[in-house]
Formats: sequence, C-alpha cells, structure tokens
Amino acid sequence: MTKEQLYKIIAQGEGQQLEFKKSVAELDKVIHTLTAFANTNSDGGHVLIGVGDKGKVKEVVIGHETIKQIADKVSAHTDPVLYPKIEAVKETQDKGIIVITIDGSPNKPHLSFGRAYKRVGSTTTQMTRAEYERLLFKRKSFSFDSQIVEEATLEDVDEEKMRWFLREAKKQRGLNIKEDMPVDEALMRLKLSENGQLTNAAVLLFGKAPQDYFIQSEVKCIRFKGTGVTGSMIDLKVIEGNIIDQVISTENFIFNHIPMAAWIESGEIQRQEKWLYPPKAIREAVVNAIAHRNYQSVGKIQVRIFDDRIEFWNPGELPPGLTFHDLKQKHKSIPQNPLIAKQFFWIRYIEEVGTGTNKMVDWCIEWRLPEPDFEQITGDFVVTFRKSKLTEEYLDSLGLNERQKRAVEYVKTQENITNREYQELNNISKRTASYELKELVEKGLLKRTGKAKRDIKYIIGQ
Repeated sequence: MTKEQLYKIIAQGEGQQLEFKKSVAELDKVIHTLTAFANTNSDGGHVLIGVGDKGKVKEVVIGHETIKQIADKVSAHTDPVLYPKIEAVKETQDKGIIVITIDGSPNKPHLSFGRAYKRVGSTTTQMTRAEYERLLFKRKSFSFDSQIVEEATLEDVDEEKMRWFLREAKKQRGLNIKEDMPVDEALMRLKLSENGQLTNAAVLLFGKAPQDYFIQSEVKCIRFKGTGVTGSMIDLKVIEGNIIDQVISTENFIFNHIPMAAWIESGEIQRQEKWLYPPKAIREAVVNAIAHRNYQSVGKIQVRIFDDRIEFWNPGELPPGLTFHDLKQKHKSIPQNPLIAKQFFWIRYIEEVGTGTNKMVDWCIEWRLPEPDFEQITGDFVVTFRKSKLTEEYLDSLGLNERQKRAVEYVKTQENITNREYQELNNISKRTASYELKELVEKGLLKRTGKAKRDIKYIIGQ
C-alpha cells in the first residue's frame, strides 16, 4: 500500500470496515476487531496501528520482528485461524503505520481469545450466543476443503502432478476424465474449482507451493532415541509440498527408521523378512492423518518414531457421532475433508466405507502386534502402533527356559506351533513339551486353540 492510498483510507474515518489503534500495545483489541471484520463484512476491513481516534497519525516503532510478532499472535489467538495481510508503511527508517487487512471469511464465526465478535458501525462488540450459533450452523453446511482460495490462480497448479493424478485415477478406479483435458476443465469436473476459482482442496492436492497459502499443511517426522520425547532426536524432517507427495515422503521417512525382522524358516534356504510394523497399516495411518486432519488448526501432523512404538499425531477430533470404541467396530465414513477424501479414493489411497481403522486393527493382529491405540490428546487425534510385548527382556523376566523362549519366537514368525513341532524344535519328549506349553499358556504368552487332539495349536496369547 502506498502512502497516498493509506492517507485516503485514513481520511474516511473509522467505520464498518476501518479501525484506528494508537500502538501495538492494543494488539488484543486489534485481534478482536479483525475477527469482527471477518465475521461481519463480506469485504473484510483494515486496522491501522499508529493512528489516533480522530485520524491523527501517531506512528509506531516498527522493528525487524514486529510484523512477525503480530502475525504469530493473531494466529495463536484466533479460531479458526485468521491469516491477515500485514504491511508497514514507513515515514522514517524505523517508524510508520502498520496496516492489517483481513478479508471477509466463508469460515465464520471466528473467535478471538475464545470469544466471538461482530462489527456494528465503528464499534467492535461481542456477539450474542444466538448470533454465534446461527453463524456456526451456516458454517457446518460446507467443508473447509470446498472453500475458495481467493488469491490462487491456475498458475499455482502443478500441471504435471495433475496429469499424473488423472492417469493414476483412471488406472485405479476408471475415472472418466482424459489425461490431456485442460487443467481448468479437469478441476471443474473433479469439483475442485468454482467459477474458475480454486478450492482449498485443489491447492493442497495440486498446488506448486501449498504452504504459501496453508503454512500449517506440513508433516513433521521425528525419530527419537529411546522411548520418550525427552530422548535425543536421531533424525527430523519437515515434509512440505502437495499432500499427495507428502504421503510417499512420509512413508519413506518411516521405512528408513524402522527395522526389518529376519529369520530362517525350518527347511528353507532363503531368509524371510518383514517390517517391524505392517506397511499397509502405516500407509493407512499416514493417509488418514493427511486426508482427515483439521487444516484450520495451526498444528502440524507429526509422526513420532520411538524404539518401542510409532505415533501419528493428527490435528483434529473425531466427527460428532463417532466414538473411539466405534473405530474398532463397523462404523460409517464421516470425512473431515470430503473433497480431499474423494481424490484420495480415486487413486486408491483410501476407501470410502469407513473401514480404515478396522483394517489397521486387523493388520496389526495379523502381524502379531498389539491392537493400535486410538486416543484424543490435547486437541490431536493420535494413532499408536506398538512393538510386540514379547521382547527378549520381557521373556527373561518371566523366568522362561531357552526352549520356551525359542518356541515363542517361532510362533511370532510362524503364527502357531503344535506339540509335535515343539518337540522337534527342542528335541524333547512329548511329556516335557506338554508341560512347558501348558506353562506358556498359564503365563498368558500362548493361547491354545482347537478341540480335537489333532487340531490343537498354540498361538500368541497377547
């Protein structure tokens, strides 16, 4: 904004779309007003810091970090987060007027420090509960990913990624959109644009630089040493770019930091191998976090890898009507971001039937691992995969002999063991095998299955 434009605005005086503040010390009130503009005016409004009540220019000191500090405080104390345009129009090298511009929001009502405000003439006032609930009801009628990014254009779209998507969607699900179709038409057919304008989903999926618009749309991957967050970090990577590529990059980080178990099966020459955690469950957890996160939250997705577990932290909460118990039962699909979920469906990253969490449970059980944990922790939905409890240290603590420990390891790779296999594995009598297997069952390490003698097998009990 030029000085000439600024002084024309000041000359208008405070009103429905303009507020003056003398200094940065009034920043809390500034934030109230920004939410009021976003909630009330379709065209938003301006807050000028460094101008008195009657339009008298006061000027404020504008340091190197001033703009960033204002932006950080606005994002920290608005919900859903506001991202205003902040610029300094300087009179001298270090003094001038700070101009904060906010657009009208399709995502209202926004809260400032936990309260909702509206603009009435030149006054910012708190909304009544009825006014807040009316706006909230309207907002729930459409999702974040379907909203328009006003500043984005077709120039922001990565055409190569778009072409890849169309090829892959046709291959995986038979999507009937030609690969060489003009980008604008393809986006319209996918319902990712409206009247030529890009939706949030379009920018997140196919943007050349989505973080220019959504700085929070990153995945933070950390490999910790040990079993707690106080341990040193072995590796840390922040994954940016479009959310389709984020899935692959996040997976790569995980597989670079989890071990692969190896063993030789009886009668086989070649070594058998498998990852510590089931790859399908890892893919499901990564995709769910990226597709279903709350992109209005300033938090980032986090993948935390420890010696004994891997955690997926996803900003957001369960949709209304679902409980954590439901996630391990049959349940309906309620996507947080239906447009993003639909595109992930086309390329077979997800299904649309609400089975993702059920599959994670099944895959972990098949891998002889504990069922995954689903939790809500400080505003994040957290999924945790854990290593088998049957570690060498744990088996030692139970006082097992070497034959019993050998049998447990056998079952971990072969799924089950019979009495005869236990005898052959340890070169012992049937009587001894029966006694030691019974002891393993009593300790809860193995579970006996089958009724007829010839069908009796022992599987992992925990």
